[in-house]
Amino acid sequence: MKEQKKAEEIAAERVQFLSPLLAEGLDPAKARELRAQLCQAHGISERTIWRYLAAYRQKGFVGLKPKGKSRASAEAITPELLEQAILLRREVPSRSVAQIIQILEWEDKAKPGELKRSTLQEKLSERGYSSRHMRMYTDNGVAARRFQHRYRNQLIHSDIKYGPYLPIGPGGTKKQVFLVTFLDDATRFVLHGAFYPTLDHTIVEDCFRNAIQKWGTPEAVYFDYTEKETMPKNLLDL
Repeated sequence: MKEQKKAEEIAAERVQFLSPLLAEGLDPAKARELRAQLCQAHGISERTIWRYLAAYRQKGFVGLKPKGKSRASAEAITPELLEQAILLRREVPSRSVAQIIQILEWEDKAKPGELKRSTLQEKLSERGYSSRHMRMYTDNGVAARRFQHRYRNQLIHSDIKYGPYLPIGPGGTKKQVFLVTFLDDATRFVLHGAFYPTLDHTIVEDCFRNAIQKWGTPEAVYFDYTEKETMPKNLLDL
């Protein structure tokens, strides 16, 4: 327990250390200046900063913990159930572990008594979503967002991004792919995302269908599209 607390303290220090570099839309020149300042102030190399950034972007808070001996939890929580608990914590950061368990049981996502408070608290802490982490993120502006909607599944929205050219055409010729994603507006959780080899309304329909099959029907859907794209009048009728 003492080693785990120390590892969390080190990870928290590293998040605070990296917070200036985690701002969205940071100018590349400003980022280089900040890295140079951090190297000089803390006596570390730029390579170390890049390693911390990569670890944080890949695994979040837990990626910044010092590597130590792994310990298997006696009471396993499925990845799907843990993601649901994280969504509930992100939705209302002040929500307690007991309240999260109660909601999961009410929604029939967990059987009564299946989740233990201590185990879920440990797993949330490992992923960087303990109550203390959420307060720290808010205080430092790390991962804090101004949500348009307060609760999940009130609104989901999507967009298309142009992807790379891949050798998937006839005879291995390169063909551009397109990324479609659907996100929950309140939590910014990616409900579903996939690359497609064509650009038409069918790829949005397919992505949307997968999203609602996994996470349920939302109250509203927003999709921004160009005049060249013909979209269904009501995606919820799919």
